[in-house]
Amino acid sequence: MRSPAPRALLATASVAVALAAADTYVVVLALTDMMTGVGLGIDALQRATPIISGFLLGYVAVLPLIGRLADLVARQRILVACLAIFVVGSAVTALAVELPVLVTGRVLQGVGGGGLVPATLALVADLWPAGRRGVPLGVVGAVQELGSVLGPVLGAVVLAVSGWRTIFWLNAVAGVVLAAAVVVAGGRRPARPRPVPLVLGALAAVVTAVALAAPARLATDVTLGVPFVPFGSSTSRLATPIGVVALVLVLAWLAVNGPRWRAVLSGVDLLGALLLAVALGSVVLTFAASDPVRDVVGPLGYALLPFGALAFGAYLWRHRQTETPLVARGVVRGRARYALAVSLFVGAALVSVVVDVPVLARLTLTHSQTGAALVLVRFLVAVPVGALLGGWSLRRLGDGVVSGVGLALSALGLSAMSRWGAGALDHPSTTVVLALVGLGIGLALAPVNNAALAAAPDDAHGVASALVVVARMVGMVVGLALLTAIGLHRYYATVAALPDQSDTKALVAAGVVQVQTVFTGAAVAAVLGAVASAGLGLRRDHQVVGGATPL
Repeated sequence: MRSPAPRALLATASVAVALAAADTYVVVLALTDMMTGVGLGIDALQRATPIISGFLLGYVAVLPLIGRLADLVARQRILVACLAIFVVGSAVTALAVELPVLVTGRVLQGVGGGGLVPATLALVADLWPAGRRGVPLGVVGAVQELGSVLGPVLGAVVLAVSGWRTIFWLNAVAGVVLAAAVVVAGGRRPARPRPVPLVLGALAAVVTAVALAAPARLATDVTLGVPFVPFGSSTSRLATPIGVVALVLVLAWLAVNGPRWRAVLSGVDLLGALLLAVALGSVVLTFAASDPVRDVVGPLGYALLPFGALAFGAYLWRHRQTETPLVARGVVRGRARYALAVSLFVGAALVSVVVDVPVLARLTLTHSQTGAALVLVRFLVAVPVGALLGGWSLRRLGDGVVSGVGLALSALGLSAMSRWGAGALDHPSTTVVLALVGLGIGLALAPVNNAALAAAPDDAHGVASALVVVARMVGMVVGLALLTAIGLHRYYATVAALPDQSDTKALVAAGVVQVQTVFTGAAVAAVLGAVASAGLGLRRDHQVVGGATPL
């Protein structure tokens, strides 16, 4: 069944993607308040790392599984399910007063938000035939990057008038509204809810919310407060009688829905999904949890990396042995391989600018975090513009041409940035260079997705889109860790060579050397991405044109 309003459905799904993208960056300004909300002091920043890495873990690790499910189940249902997970994660995050609960909420947000991306990209493949997907893919890429721009801004506005928990309550409300809009725009009537799962689900949600919120009027009452008294010496709100009841209700709801989910999951290689999730999770936790000042990998990295490599090797063996692997045979071939490579390099180049432009601004221009972030806006605004332009260009040009030109422009701009020093950000040319880099990176977004979708079989668009997103996220996580480590090596070498290591100006200059090194590495990543873009196809008439699968 095809949607009667494909553009409305795509628009709704794209807004949902933007919401998830905004949530990725919203913690940048709210992190210290969130730490205080779960009892962490400002000096315990390292302990707060899971708040960020937990979201990334949820975002990346289960993407292949969700992509596969999007190929087996109607895209609408996957979108609604992902929004539901996102809403639950947002509510749990808003209610959290202890770190494990907060991290759990962030992981759920990552799972739901990350799953929206491949489902939306696969939706484009359903609604538009190959050769006409450029513009809608550009729209998805542009809206996603626009969400990244608006995330910190909206977070700042909310924090100016309310607390950090309001951010996540607004996320929950927006998720509910968008889920309803997806149902309406898709034109598919939702299945009539069964009474028992509905009642159990509602009861589990209410009791869990009450257990986590522990309203003062109830918790401090002599009689009504008994269910909120923790067991033993525990201080957790879940280690209470009402917390146990909430857990039992959640397990009961899962058990009642088990048969329905089992029917859906029967076509999925769950063992393969688990192995791939372990491999991807090991990479995320190794690099995202690291302290770049001291080391490249996180505290458990040297154990996680071999474990992840073993899990990936086991997945490859499983892929060859099973009849229906998680990633269907034929998905990672031809142009799709180049699409993954380009996406990896785009991620590395993108994150280098996002992280190190504010660092340079703090070193040479302003001590204000907000002022430093405003410098980055010049780049962030150009990325969605480039995404739209890149999608439109695919009407006449091949994927490789658009992506290659875009990344070549980015490489030129990053090369210029690698020579920026004190006073560079005051010059008007800064805006031109940042806009050029952002525009170039944006140009590559639609061609990469277009090539991956065109190369994949019609029944594997979801998992193909998921792999492109995974490659980009891995490029961001690993690229940032490696380039920052190289930059810090040069920083320490420069400081060691100083005759007077108490000279403030000299130390600032050494910090600039670190940032310049990162920009140089980002330029190399952009060049490699431009070269790999040749494999995406240089002529439009060489692009595979296939049919569309029904919704």
